[in-house]
Amino acid sequence: MADFTSEFWSIYVALLTILGIAGCALLLWQQSRVKIVVEAGKEADTTGHSWDEGLSELNNPMPRWWMWLFYITIVFGVVYLVLYPGLGSFKGKLGWESRGEYQEELKKADADYGPIFAKYQAQDLKTVAADPQAHAMGERLFLTYCAQCHGSDARGNKGFPNLTDKDWLYGGDPEVIKTTIMNGRNGMMPPMGAAVGGDKEVEAVAHYVLSLSGSTADPIKASFGKEKFAACAACHGPTGQGNPAMGAPNLTDKTWLYGGGAETIMETIRKGRTGTMPAFNEFLGEGKVHLLAAYVWSLSNNSTSVAQK
Repeated sequence: MADFTSEFWSIYVALLTILGIAGCALLLWQQSRVKIVVEAGKEADTTGHSWDEGLSELNNPMPRWWMWLFYITIVFGVVYLVLYPGLGSFKGKLGWESRGEYQEELKKADADYGPIFAKYQAQDLKTVAADPQAHAMGERLFLTYCAQCHGSDARGNKGFPNLTDKDWLYGGDPEVIKTTIMNGRNGMMPPMGAAVGGDKEVEAVAHYVLSLSGSTADPIKASFGKEKFAACAACHGPTGQGNPAMGAPNLTDKTWLYGGGAETIMETIRKGRTGTMPAFNEFLGEGKVHLLAAYVWSLSNNSTSVAQK
């Protein structure tokens, strides 16, 4: 209800709720006054439905016990709306709110699990990665918060890095990984089509980029694109080996975030790329991030096998 921009909508919702309950109560009251009396010599009132050659459905009121159940439900609804939120922005006499209950649950969880996270936080990340219990906890955290983008096997997808190899945009040191998870990353490859030239120049640069990793490329176009690649050297370096400080990919290997075909590379040069890794510091806290970073580092450093020994 905090999303209401004016008091009108709060009153509108409360009024609809009250009218709905009152309407149900009125209907029940009317039905409770209906009495079916069959006079002698007259047929009983029916609904008009019949089965099996004369079996008819009588038009009788609902059983009293059933109606009383509805009355009890209405009373319960009224009491509930007095005590708890439900009538627009009215917070209820008890002042209960889901946010408050959530905060209480967080406090209880911190009390129960905080010492465990604090124990591992005091340890070096590589040491944590080799601990079987810490590894299992990190895996559960990864499956809960990271698998949506990087996949349950951490091998990534188009636009989402594979975390099981040793190819890192910002570096694969454990502390760098932790910084990435804590603060997030905002990667951007600007559109370079205009800086490189026209379509022919873009194609030539794409073939030169392919040649850097030994991929199949047109040697004539690659030779022409080498000169035009100077526009890209500010980020990727003159030899195309990238710059971890900027998150600029190494173009000399065969690891591609969006695909390594000529058309895909040309699209990247023309339109650029943007990618965001959200920050988890406030959401998870440093204790959980520490475990998560150790687990992610272990995926490409064989610490899982060390942990299982």
